[in-house]
Amino acid sequence: MEKSVTKIDNPQRNKLALWGLVIGIILIASNLRAPLTSVGSLLSFIRDGLGLSNTLAGLITTLPLLAFAFLSPFAPKIANRIGMERTFFFSLILLTIGLIVRPFFGAVLLFAGTILIGLAIAIGNVLLPSFIKINFPLKIGIMTGLYAVFMNVFGALAAGISVPLASISGIGWQGSLAFWAVLSIIATAIWIPQLRRKNNTDQVGGTPSQNSSSIWKSSLAWHITIFMGLQSLIYNTMLTWLPVILQTQGYSSSTAGWMLSLMQFGLIPTTFIVPLIAEKMANQKLIGALSGILFLIGVIGLIFGNPILNPVAALLIGIASGSAFSLSMMFFSLRSRDGKQTSEMSGMGQSFGYLMAAAGPVTAGALHDVTNGWLVPLIVLCILAVIIVIAGVESGKDRKISA
Repeated sequence: MEKSVTKIDNPQRNKLALWGLVIGIILIASNLRAPLTSVGSLLSFIRDGLGLSNTLAGLITTLPLLAFAFLSPFAPKIANRIGMERTFFFSLILLTIGLIVRPFFGAVLLFAGTILIGLAIAIGNVLLPSFIKINFPLKIGIMTGLYAVFMNVFGALAAGISVPLASISGIGWQGSLAFWAVLSIIATAIWIPQLRRKNNTDQVGGTPSQNSSSIWKSSLAWHITIFMGLQSLIYNTMLTWLPVILQTQGYSSSTAGWMLSLMQFGLIPTTFIVPLIAEKMANQKLIGALSGILFLIGVIGLIFGNPILNPVAALLIGIASGSAFSLSMMFFSLRSRDGKQTSEMSGMGQSFGYLMAAAGPVTAGALHDVTNGWLVPLIVLCILAVIIVIAGVESGKDRKISA
């Protein structure tokens, strides 16, 4: 009798454990954008409150990207040493500390907390594609879409409600930024049961595999890296400066914040749909090219500054960002041969990719300060969108990184 109960109970426990893992992944993903998107709508408040220049204000979104670039190559090594589950857990603790420190202690700790947040998010950025390939090898498309959707849903919410939260008496921009520590605390608590799971780090690889050298010498890997980096550059530049650009065109700070939220919501359907479609296609050249084309049309729309075109432009940039980001994550898996190479490709792509992306917000702010307008920065983004088209076509060809 006891044996029959055990046979029934084990599948139930396995199912509950599986759902716990999925929920944990969703909550980690939910923390990968909100701490960054909450800044964009409040940037003018932070800048004026702390007396920062546009160039220094741009560092608030540039520093996380530099942290991504710095830590990304080392994330697989950390996971190999202490386990992927523990690596995620400690990254959530680090994220919570950064979110609490960032708003309340002046400009120095604003930047210090921002760096901690960037380091924490870098772990999730790099390891989630590999973690999904290892734990859900037959469901890569749907799991990639699922975590990308929740990442961008909370990113959109953070962009939209930051200004209304800051407008509440006694909260201000500091309380609005600190609010997102609640989400990271919840994610940390929910992830604790995963610390008892058997580690899969033997499939991740903490030391260079036999494929490592071929990744760094592979033209395909570099096309994926360029595609990843430039889409992130445009996205993060818009994340930082879209509300400010719109305010110079006559929008209120609250309306400009909701326009950023509209851009974020444009990400949601494509981040879920594109991985499902991409997984079933013989190649992804068309999707890669369309992502760059939509970026180009959206940025051109902002150049015109028409009140009717601006919402369409923001939405198109969001759609392009969702398509390009989720496609980048899929390229890490589709173009690699195993979980170890996926991790290495993710580390390379996000390290050099985010290093390129880090130049976006601060360069756009500097160009604005020099030219006293947004036309030149937007023209530069148009040129980069064309390069995304080329890199998307090359990355989308049906081939693997050579072993």
